[in-house]
Amino acid sequence: MPTGQIAVVGAGLMGAGIAQVAARAGYDVLLCDTTTTNLDRAIAAIAVSHDRFVAKNVMTSADAAAARARIVTTTDLRDAASATLIIEAVYEDLEVKRDVFAQLDAITAPSTVLATNTTAIPITTIAAATRHPERVVGTHFFSPVPMMRLCELVRGEQTTDVTLAAARSFAENVGKTCIVVERDVAGFVTSRLLIAFVNEAIGLVEAGVATASDIDLACTLGFGHAMGPFATLDLTGLDVIAHAAQIIYDDTGDDRFAPPALLRQKVADGDLGRKTGRGFFDYPS
Repeated sequence: MPTGQIAVVGAGLMGAGIAQVAARAGYDVLLCDTTTTNLDRAIAAIAVSHDRFVAKNVMTSADAAAARARIVTTTDLRDAASATLIIEAVYEDLEVKRDVFAQLDAITAPSTVLATNTTAIPITTIAAATRHPERVVGTHFFSPVPMMRLCELVRGEQTTDVTLAAARSFAENVGKTCIVVERDVAGFVTSRLLIAFVNEAIGLVEAGVATASDIDLACTLGFGHAMGPFATLDLTGLDVIAHAAQIIYDDTGDDRFAPPALLRQKVADGDLGRKTGRGFFDYPS
């Protein structure tokens, strides 16, 4: 198990969620972002989430206050130099992630575990920005992090067993169940399955076979899914899914993963799902 301070780089939805579950599990957390505005927004979101857990008697007010006190924020990435485990959760863009990892590689000890929370980008391509790719591992958490129980661990081509074990220990200590992706392919396991699934569902709508609502009903009532493909798209964000699909398609050239025209059109129109109030369904404010 990693000891000492955990650092999370990126204070968006995923980074804030990872910081929240780590602090609740007893870790001292350094949350890093480029602006204080982003950090303040993340801390506010964590407070709201804590309040919901307290209201549901999942945690006490004292526990929530203690967890919040374990999170320190910074806009200076160099403050993460002494962390034993650093989880990057910045925008899903290869060059952005590689830049972060190059900076982390320059300021940390070779023993520091560097993890990336990516949904589709191969770990090996991110690790190539470092001098020690053996210490880089994929830790794909799911949104919302405090609620979702899975963490997909991805081994890069040079990731060591020690690195993978450290990532697993952390994920399990914050309450997640892990699967291990032994071969580093774009999209890993979960994103490949999801993209192929939602692409087929969108294709059925495009062809006029059934409505989005009825397809979701078929999946929830017929297959026992907690959520249908279109509700999943709207919750995750249509832009996020389209971007992940494009990454996998670019890597594989397999038409199964190409973003469908209807998905691309909705993203172009700004209909991104719950976060914009409209996706495949409408969400009144």
